[in-house]
Amino acid sequence: MSTESTSGPTPSSSSPGTPPAPPEPAERSPAEIERDIEATREEMGDTVAAVADKADVKKQASEKVAEVKEKVGSKAEEIAGKAKAAAPESAGEGVQQAQSAARENPMPVIAAAAFIAGVVVGRVLSRR
Repeated sequence: MSTESTSGPTPSSSSPGTPPAPPEPAERSPAEIERDIEATREEMGDTVAAVADKADVKKQASEKVAEVKEKVGSKAEEIAGKAKAAAPESAGEGVQQAQSAARENPMPVIAAAAFIAGVVVGRVLSRR
């Protein structure tokens, strides 16, 4: 432990990251003081805005959700492109046949969609 007095900083003991102490009031004009006050106000305003932005959890969550959605969308497009490139011609023809069959007789597709919707609704309601 040090036996030095720590009553406060002395003008000669400024740390490397801090600006030097301002000159004594007798050496400064009122205009200089006003400029210093205005600069301090601007710095404080910027700091308060930055702190408020970091403290806005809802905004940060929304930004993160948007970022994740964008990543997922681009990844889905990438995977779809790879799947199309890797799929044999017969798979493409099979999809076209299934689409044309669904257009000609949409009842099985509607029934399957209704069944899936019922399962989803049932699961959601059972969790409450």
